[in-house]
Amino acid sequence: MLTQDRLKELLSYDPETGIFINVVQRARSIKIGSAAGWDDNEYIRIEIDNKTYRAHRLAWLYIYGNFPKKGIDHINGNKADNRLVNLREASDLQNGQNQHNPTKRNTSGYLGVSWSKRENKFVAQIRVNRKGRQIGFFNTAEEAHEAYLKAKKQDHPFWIPINKLLETE
Repeated sequence: MLTQDRLKELLSYDPETGIFINVVQRARSIKIGSAAGWDDNEYIRIEIDNKTYRAHRLAWLYIYGNFPKKGIDHINGNKADNRLVNLREASDLQNGQNQHNPTKRNTSGYLGVSWSKRENKFVAQIRVNRKGRQIGFFNTAEEAHEAYLKAKKQDHPFWIPINKLLETE
């Protein structure tokens, strides 16, 4: 199991930028002073001693001396942003509450909004404690999204609205 001491032997971590730097040459392709890891189009991953880790988990280990007991939430929703201020320990349920963007399958372009063929309207829906709840039907995706955000503010206490995030950055 990777320890904080072993991690610090190999890498340095800047909590202000969230970037890990190689402090030793661990392989031919790895240069001292270069940024560690690669972006897999979602998370930054770093290989250490033939095992691949997500950089946000390594950041936690680097600073706090242990891996998180729960998962880690990227507060601003950007999974490649590993600045310490953007990381917080979270259960899977809490992490799911802090979504800011619709999934790739979403066709409305709005989180919590889809098209109802039966009603011929946009429907807003939210998940609370792993159960779906219909908020209502609306003429526009924008109206449905506003209703979704209102419900999200009430039902997802772990969620931080994007405008609040922008105030702190």
